[in-house]
Amino acid sequence: MAASIALVDDDRNILTSVSIALQAEGFVVRIYTDGELALKALIDNPPDLAVLDIKMPRMDGMELLRRLREKIPMMPAIFLTSKDDELDEALGLALGADDYITKPFSQRLLIARIRAILRRLDMSGRTDGEEGATPAEKIVRGRLEMDPARHRVTWGGREVTLTVTEFLILEALAQRPGFVKSRDQLMDTAYQDDVYVDDRTIDSHIKRLRRKFRAVDSDFKAIETLYGVGYRFSEE
Repeated sequence: MAASIALVDDDRNILTSVSIALQAEGFVVRIYTDGELALKALIDNPPDLAVLDIKMPRMDGMELLRRLREKIPMMPAIFLTSKDDELDEALGLALGADDYITKPFSQRLLIARIRAILRRLDMSGRTDGEEGATPAEKIVRGRLEMDPARHRVTWGGREVTLTVTEFLILEALAQRPGFVKSRDQLMDTAYQDDVYVDDRTIDSHIKRLRRKFRAVDSDFKAIETLYGVGYRFSEE
């Protein structure tokens, strides 16, 4: 079945050109001209992935994603943001976006990012017995338990809801506790298909991971920073 993509942007030129490009790639596309129009529709009928413009009238993309996350925590989202607007990028990632792209953007790049996220989601969602699947073993590291087959994470028995990108970054760190992963290695884990992201993106995902775990355990310190080198997971 073709994946469904929701485009939310107040720029009708972008909606038209991007929707045509995505439909040509085999996606089912739904378009919305502002956040308020999109909110109820996406909650009632969630897409496989949403592409959200940040700056829109009535309800901007960040408020839209915040409300969507309350109802659909695992829905992947990509933000479209103004060129060189670092504040938008940081806030967007902090709210749980899986990725962001700055305007003006290449449609080829957007399609590559969409396919990469959907592929990661498909791989993390496969269970034993499904075509192409391999047995997904649970990862237990101290108080951390990760179940890739169910995309479920707990810390000390308390569930922590992660996006696809956050899950993959944490999984890469937890697979070899005590070993350092550079930002480049984490990029390769979370962003395949030669899709370029910068160091700031990985740092933002790490900050959000820490914030989510500290919400269930204020003493959480398992993700360590080695300045100038990268990150590692400690079993504490």
